[in-house]
Amino acid sequence: MAAVKACNILITGANRGLGLETVKQLLENSCQKHIFATCRDPDGPKSEALRELARKHPSVITIIRLDVDDPCSIKESAKKVGSLLGNNGLNLLVNNAAIVARGTIHTSRVEDMKNTFNTNVIGPLLIIREYLQYLQTAAKASGTPGMSCNKAAVINISSVAGSMTRKPSNHIQSTVLPYSMSKAGFNTLTVLAAEELKADEILCMALHPGWVKTELGGEKFQLQSWRSRVTVEQHSCGTKHRSPVPTRTSHSFFPLCNPEHFY
Repeated sequence: MAAVKACNILITGANRGLGLETVKQLLENSCQKHIFATCRDPDGPKSEALRELARKHPSVITIIRLDVDDPCSIKESAKKVGSLLGNNGLNLLVNNAAIVARGTIHTSRVEDMKNTFNTNVIGPLLIIREYLQYLQTAAKASGTPGMSCNKAAVINISSVAGSMTRKPSNHIQSTVLPYSMSKAGFNTLTVLAAEELKADEILCMALHPGWVKTELGGEKFQLQSWRSRVTVEQHSCGTKHRSPVPTRTSHSFFPLCNPEHFY
């Protein structure tokens, strides 16, 4: 597959974990692009690695404050990105920011349920809504039929934890009921967004990166490498309006963080 040729890319939760590594991998791609790397606290200590990248690549990376839990912050970020885009569109929106909360039916707290749903479902919904006009601009300006990440796309970084079919088998090993329920909602959002946006020829799909050793994933998660492997039911999404949400194991695998596979 060819490398991503998308000109303008926005990634949420870009200051750490998979979001930060995705920015790094995209920088290895020689195609001309601009990356809007968003995070909750751009000036905080957890964003130092992202700030260092931006200092090294000032013409490629712009750090934008975006708090997924705050609708006003989402609106303000969209206005700022829009002013920087000018007449250009946004080719690729990566909804990566998420939180995890542990618990079972007996132990899950209402506060954890609300916070997890706000961050993992409502936040991405509002982000898609606020940035949709820029995705539509990119899709119209493309001049090519069909759908791909090089044209206009929403990529939702999801989890098999939200699977209805897989969850019963791994729930005992990973008791993250609030997180699992939120990712089930996130997967549903992806499917419904794909239906609503296919008329605009905007690709929508969800990716399951697997368990990765990150701040969110934790020390005991299974994969120790940033180059984790994801499972989707169709690994080639260039002409599909969506790839099925990862609800079961597939024989199609590819590295999430390698930008050529965002195609």
